[in-house]
Amino acid sequence: MKAEQLKWKRTFIPKLLWLTPLITLLIGAVLMGGEYFQTGAYNWWYTMLLPGALTICCALVIEKDKKLKYHSILALPLGLKKVWLGKILSSGVWLFIITIMFFGGITVGGWLFDHSLPITSSLLSSLIIFVTFLWQIPLCLFLAAKLGTYLAILLNVVANIVGIVVFADGELWYCYPFAIGARLLCSTLGILPNGLPVPEGSSLLNNDVIFPGLLITITWFIIITSLTTKWFQKREAK
Repeated sequence: MKAEQLKWKRTFIPKLLWLTPLITLLIGAVLMGGEYFQTGAYNWWYTMLLPGALTICCALVIEKDKKLKYHSILALPLGLKKVWLGKILSSGVWLFIITIMFFGGITVGGWLFDHSLPITSSLLSSLIIFVTFLWQIPLCLFLAAKLGTYLAILLNVVANIVGIVVFADGELWYCYPFAIGARLLCSTLGILPNGLPVPEGSSLLNNDVIFPGLLITITWFIIITSLTTKWFQKREAK
């Protein structure tokens, strides 16, 4: 993990940590403002800006090693399993830090513009975003390694948009992992993925889906991490 983070020093990855939340909060302040600042910023955050930033981060993690055809990694006295897990864990730490930074910014913004969300709902929403995006890290690393930076970004962002638009407020949300986070946030934020309030009495406000939804995405994380680790280990034999 330390080696991975050292590689990030002269990349765009550290800048994404503060730039992405800042842009999101500015959009929320300019376009929404007032009592809708927090819900508006959250909506931009999980639907567009975080998926894009996370995919870019994972693509850049792979890009440096890929340019050297992984020779620097293969020369290390370490199994490739540890190297791959180091990339996943480092990216997970990055996701955790950017989630904290966004939560801090949106909390301060709520004090400035008047609260529209209880602090517990905001904290729970940020936790849901972190957990439900974790599984995308090994997937994005794999896509970047196999398909390249730009195609990986395009595919993952489009997949997130499809999940949010098509599946998030439907009955099959749990079948499409990109939709799970958006579905759970309907109950904690009280807004639909399109930014409109969830109608009174809607089943989308039911909090009972949170635990099963988180469990499903954690399972996806374990499965994809295991599969991509086995795939990456095969490079030792080449």
